Amino acid sequence: MISKWLFSGAALLEIGSWASAVSDLPVHQAALLYASAHGLGSAMLAAGIWLLLPRRYRYPFPWSPLFIFSVSFFIPLIGMIGVALALFPALYLPRKRKVQPWEATAVPELPFKPRERKQELMFSDGGLQDVLRHARDPDQRLTAIFATRRMRSKEAIPILKLALRDPSDDVRLLAYSMLDQRESRINQRIEHALASMDSASTDRKIALHGELARWYWELAYVGLAQGSVLDHVLQQAWSHVTAALLGNPGGELHLLAGRIAMEQGNLDEALAQFDRSAQSGMDAMQLAPYRAEIAFLRQRYDEVAQMLATMPAELLQRPPFAALARYWL
Repeated sequence: MISKWLFSGAALLEIGSWASAVSDLPVHQAALLYASAHGLGSAMLAAGIWLLLPRRYRYPFPWSPLFIFSVSFFIPLIGMIGVALALFPALYLPRKRKVQPWEATAVPELPFKPRERKQELMFSDGGLQDVLRHARDPDQRLTAIFATRRMRSKEAIPILKLALRDPSDDVRLLAYSMLDQRESRINQRIEHALASMDSASTDRKIALHGELARWYWELAYVGLAQGSVLDHVLQQAWSHVTAALLGNPGGELHLLAGRIAMEQGNLDEALAQFDRSAQSGMDAMQLAPYRAEIAFLRQRYDEVAQMLATMPAELLQRPPFAALARYWL
């Protein structure tokens, strides 16, 4: 809007300068009036055009508006007309830029020597625990912790516990927060099941005992409980699984009871529970790894190979059994 007023004023002043040039005034007065009106009109024209110019043409200041003023002022009579005819179409009717569908680029040359590898550890150079132990950049160690969000708790929690000893405060706080989130989710499920126990029916109580046994076992299995807390968690898991077995014995519950007994160091009870699990219909191949572990703990090494040999060949080719099969079979 300001530019339009400036252009209107410039046009009126230019018309006035022409009128003074053809007037009957003395020469010196006519020349003074013409120069004043023409100069002021040129200044207003330069200011209006400068306001409409794209940013890249406005600078360096003041040379950009001074150039427009000079062309208009130092060419009498037709200077302002020439500037208007040259710039107004470009300002108000800009040329549309065509979309270039492709861009030709030269074929890059091959490097004449191998590119230097960065000294910082990347995930491809080792596991997440190696990154936490050896990476110097705290941001890289933070990225390693974030990578555990999509991992199972059994694999992620040892990494997060290792991060609790990191020298960086940010790394330690993030690891503690993620550990606390995993533990809180399990504790919330335990509290909800315990709160539902009083008002539940007999069949529902049996199911709740089984659910509590699994969640208490989860705390112990993934490593969230240690020391005396671990003993308490295992005792709670054992009491709930035995209560569930009294009402609804099944192969999976006997398997869970056997794993809890193994963790408590009661190998005879664990083996008895595995036998009952097999009698309840549990596949012997699912029980073979636990029977092999009991045989190893009892130093009956010949039975370890026998138990592993009963497992499918495809399963023995995948971790964690691949390394065991190479050693024992």
